[in-house]
Amino acid sequence: MIKITTEEIIQKIKEKTSYSEEAINEMINKKVKQLSGLITKEGAARIVANELGVPLFNNFSGKLKIKNILSGMRDVETVGIVKQNFGVKPFTTQNREGKLASLIIADETGAIRVVLWNDIAEQASKIKIGDTIKIKAGYVRDNNNSKEIHLNERAKLIINPPDEKVEEAKYEVKRKTISELTENDRDVELKATIVQAFEPRFYYVCPECGKKLSLSEAGMVCEQHGKVKPQEAYVINLLIDDGTGIIRMVCFKEQVLKLLNKSEEDLAVLKDSPEKFDEIRRELLGTEIVVSGRATLNKMFGRIEFVADKIELPDYTEEEEKLKKDVESLPPVEESLVEENENFKNDKNSELRTESNKENRKDFENKGFEELDSEESHTQEDYFEEF
Repeated sequence: MIKITTEEIIQKIKEKTSYSEEAINEMINKKVKQLSGLITKEGAARIVANELGVPLFNNFSGKLKIKNILSGMRDVETVGIVKQNFGVKPFTTQNREGKLASLIIADETGAIRVVLWNDIAEQASKIKIGDTIKIKAGYVRDNNNSKEIHLNERAKLIINPPDEKVEEAKYEVKRKTISELTENDRDVELKATIVQAFEPRFYYVCPECGKKLSLSEAGMVCEQHGKVKPQEAYVINLLIDDGTGIIRMVCFKEQVLKLLNKSEEDLAVLKDSPEKFDEIRRELLGTEIVVSGRATLNKMFGRIEFVADKIELPDYTEEEEKLKKDVESLPPVEESLVEENENFKNDKNSELRTESNKENRKDFENKGFEELDSEESHTQEDYFEEF
């Protein structure tokens, strides 16, 4: 079944009519009210689209732009520029073993994750950032409200096809401060300093879906796939600080190895001798990093946390260029504001912001780092990495 979200319906109406997004939302809310709350907002949006003569499902055949790809579609064909390549990973199930890879591709209309299975996953090792790839016979799945194109043995992937060209790739990892993060932020970049690191935690996951396994009389069991051959996974929790706030950051698998500059064999040693992490912790504290990923709301504790997808050390030449662009994009400052800016520290609002930031830090400090670390076992279910 092809799925389309309320936001996608609103966007289609906006593109095909002269109505603003605010006006469309008013029509949808009015429809919900007319039907006495008997339908959802999505259902009302579908009715409004139909009344306005806006087709929601069309152009399913042939090559699709990324923005027109919907969850549930099959035999999808599209072309995009590779913006991220997460590499090839092995997986094991009760009945078979295989390989898995994932990419982020983009065109002028948007970006989407592509997941490659088994034989076709091998091609990911040949793909470089900036390559153009053409996909045929992919199918689309929804993963945590994000669309993904999956490629199995029926699919075809062509690297740098000579007859295809993408003029522009609409994909940007937006730099934010910790204080600016919201729970819906994805593809966000932070520049921050590690102020605390906790020992890695080891657990077993399903090799098929990546979810945490539970122990039963039959052995290790996945809620979705039943009894499976367990795959060991690990996670590290950090506290990072960028001067505007402090936040817990969660690192899984490859990002743990990259952050610690260790191999899987080295991690196995830490599992048996956790005291050896003390030296690694000392090296990590004070390290400045650039991390991209997504923000998520920890519902148990009511706070935003950050899940890392990619961790790097800052390229200071690149950082300087970013700073120059930010400064150049600022509007001209009137002379009358310069003096006001000099007195900014005396401004009451500045004092309030400073106090707010102090309170944010106290929230962590009052709990104590040990207590924060103990929370980890209760919150991991929110973070399991899935493709």
